[in-house]
Amino acid sequence: MVKVIIVGGGWSGCAAAITAKKAGGEVTLLERGDMLLGTGLVGGIMRNNGRFTAAEEAIAMGGNELFNATDENSRHRNMDFPGHKHASLYDVAKIEPAVGRKLTAVGVDFRLESRFTDVVMDGQTIKAVKTENGDVYEGDVFVDCTGTAGPQGNCTKYGNGCAMCILRCPSFGPRVSLAGKAGAKEFMGKKGDGSFGAMSGSCKLFKESLSDDIVQELNKAGVAVVPIPEKLRKSGVLGKKACQQYALPEFEQNVILLDTGHAKLMTPYYPLENLRQIPGFENARFEDPYTGGRGNSMRYMAVSYRDNHLKVEGVDNLFCAGEKAGLLVGHTEAIITGLLAGANAARLAAKRPLIEIPVSLAAGDAIDHVGKQMRTEEGIKLKYTFSGSVYFKRMQELGLYTTDKAAIQAKVKAAGMADIFNQKVC
Repeated sequence: MVKVIIVGGGWSGCAAAITAKKAGGEVTLLERGDMLLGTGLVGGIMRNNGRFTAAEEAIAMGGNELFNATDENSRHRNMDFPGHKHASLYDVAKIEPAVGRKLTAVGVDFRLESRFTDVVMDGQTIKAVKTENGDVYEGDVFVDCTGTAGPQGNCTKYGNGCAMCILRCPSFGPRVSLAGKAGAKEFMGKKGDGSFGAMSGSCKLFKESLSDDIVQELNKAGVAVVPIPEKLRKSGVLGKKACQQYALPEFEQNVILLDTGHAKLMTPYYPLENLRQIPGFENARFEDPYTGGRGNSMRYMAVSYRDNHLKVEGVDNLFCAGEKAGLLVGHTEAIITGLLAGANAARLAAKRPLIEIPVSLAAGDAIDHVGKQMRTEEGIKLKYTFSGSVYFKRMQELGLYTTDKAAIQAKVKAAGMADIFNQKVC
C-alpha cells in the first residue's frame, strides 16, 4: 500500500486525506495545533454565490464528506447578505469534531500537535518528514497543506503585529513550509498597492457582548446590518483584506455581522474604542483574534508554483492544496484543491494517470486560471474566489455559475468526472 503523508490539517489537508484514503493509500495527516481546520475554526461561510456551484461539482465528483459536514452543522441555510446569495453558515463550535469524525470514518490517521519542521531528501524526492517532537514519517508521496499565514514575524513585518489569532503561533509554533524545506520556489502574494500579503478578512465578536436586539436578529436571520455613524467609518481598510469578495461599499458603511455561533464581523479589524461608540456595541468584545481592534493575521506569505494536477514544481513527489496552491480564498476553494491534490498524490504513488479537472467545470477553470494569473505581476495582486470579486465575475461571463443541481451533475458527468474521487487506484 502506498504511503501518503499530508502536512497541515486545515480544510485542504482534511480533504486531501479523505481522497488519498479513498484512492487506497495509507494516509497520515500531521497538524501542528490541537484541533483540525485552522482558519476554518473561525470561518463559517459556505455556498454563497459561485461556491454553491463549486460545492455541487465537488459532490458530484465524489468529494462529498466535508460539504456534508458543513451542511449538517449549518446554523443558517439559503440566506442572503450584501453582495451574496443562498449562503450557509456553519457553527464554528461544532464543525471541528464533526470533521474529525469524517476522517475517522474513512480511516485517516490524523496526528494533532505534530508540527512539521524538516524533510529528508534524496535529490528532488522527499523521503520523509520530521516533526518537532522527533518523530519521522516516511512516505511515497507528500501533500503540502501548511497554508500561507504566519509566523509571527510576518504579521509584525507586513501587518499590525501578532493579533493572537486562531492559528496560535505562540502556543504551537510557527508554520513551516514543506515545499520551501524541499527546495521548491515560492512567492508572496501582494495587495493592490504592491505591498506583500493580505490580512485575514474578518473578526469574531462574542455574541453575548452585543445588544439584545442585535443578538435576536442574528439568531433569527443569520445576519445583522448596523449602519455606522459617518464620523466612525473607516476608509481603505477593506483593500487590505484577503477576502476581496466582501470589499464592497456596504461593508464600509455598515457593521455587517453573520451568525456562525459567534458574531462574524466582516472587516479585518475594528478599533475597539470606535466600535463601542456604535449603538448596540457598547460592550463589544473580540473573540478572534483577541486583539481584533488592532489587526489580524497576514496571509499569502508562501505560495507554491504548481501545475493543474497540483503537483509542486521542482519536487518529484509533492503536491499542494489550499492557499499553497494559489491566491485562492475560502473553505470551498481549499476543499476542492485538497480533494484533487490527495487523489493525485495516491495516483502518482500508484503509477496511475493523474487527474486534471476540465475547464468546463468551475473547479477546473479556477485551478487553471489562478495557476496562470499567479505567474504575472498583476495577477499576484488579486485574490480569487468562487464567491465574488474578479473570479465570480469570470464564472458568470463563462456561464459556469448555476444553482441547478441537476444541471451541475449532468455537466460533471459530461466532463467524465462523475464519482472520480471515489475511485480506488492502489
